[in-house]
Amino acid sequence: MRVALLGSTGSIGRQTLEVIRALRPRFQALALAAGENIESLLQQVREFNPAVVSVGTEEAAERLRRELGLGRAQPEILWGEAGLREIASLPEVQIVVNGLVGAIGLEPTLAALEAGKRVCLANKESLVIGGHLVKRALARGGGELIPVDSEHSTIFQLLEGRRPEEVKRIILTASGGAVRDRPLEELPSLTPEEVLCHPTWRMGRRITIDSATLANKGFEVIEAHWLFGLEYDQIEAILHPQSVVHGLVELADGTLLAGLSPPDMRLPIRYALTYPERLGGSQVELDLRGLSLEFAEIDPQRYPAFEAVVEAGRLGGTMPAAINGADEVLVERFLRREIPFTRIAEGLRLVLREHREFGGEEPGLEEVLAADRWGRERAKKI
Repeated sequence: MRVALLGSTGSIGRQTLEVIRALRPRFQALALAAGENIESLLQQVREFNPAVVSVGTEEAAERLRRELGLGRAQPEILWGEAGLREIASLPEVQIVVNGLVGAIGLEPTLAALEAGKRVCLANKESLVIGGHLVKRALARGGGELIPVDSEHSTIFQLLEGRRPEEVKRIILTASGGAVRDRPLEELPSLTPEEVLCHPTWRMGRRITIDSATLANKGFEVIEAHWLFGLEYDQIEAILHPQSVVHGLVELADGTLLAGLSPPDMRLPIRYALTYPERLGGSQVELDLRGLSLEFAEIDPQRYPAFEAVVEAGRLGGTMPAAINGADEVLVERFLRREIPFTRIAEGLRLVLREHREFGGEEPGLEEVLAADRWGRERAKKI
């Protein structure tokens, strides 16, 4: 199976290549897309010999050509958003793994689904800001959409083969991030270094901060709404510090099904690539001996960003795009020490109050992207 990997130098991208390495020769990384991390991309190109590579800018493309030199067959080198869309729809590719971070991932997802590909989706923003567009592209192109987030992969597996009327609700779990056990009065003074110390997962910078505010879990609620066709009243989230139970499904008769695995993203990546098969050989195992599991409600005082994001999802239209765009900027501003940690949630609530809908209940792509830009610009001024 030939794979196009978007975001190859990020956390999901690197782990996807680990899985492909373990599953060779059945899977081949035919195309890689990255941003500006040319050093890491060079190593990947030399190992996996992709036919096509895309980078963030024209300058990065020129540098990649120089670094690869003339002594070897070079891949075709693309750049920019056009490069992402082209890689996502390559005729030779059967599977597209979208590990991009942010709204930039939406258009490649649409391009891949329109072209009938299987999309292994780790870019939650595709569904958060453009869920209706993704569902439309999926119906038109006849492709597949397989979630890679650990929570959604677990729910996807638990729901498989079940009729909608059998499902009462689903429950997503959240670790609570680095602020879970900190006194509330300390939150405004937390440094980026402190918040980036996630207790169970090793992820990219934005998602680690979003896990601490629980904005990420709010975005996952929106994602689940579109993935599984459930109403928001059927989707709940709960704190689970051990990150072993990734999701639960309550059936109509009261039975509760839970999916357990170690906190290792290689498992949902592997499942998305090989679905509907389950191939042996994984080195990831869960030891149940001495395992203790805890669950607790999400405290709205500690995690006000969660409710703000879920409310944006309930309102729909371009509201999720605006709040997601604002979150990207606010997180980056916190990482640059321009705003305190608690200002992220305050900024999201401000955007929720001020945004005015673009394009009605089912906005087009241009309206969605315009709302994303509005949210970003508003967040820069907070």
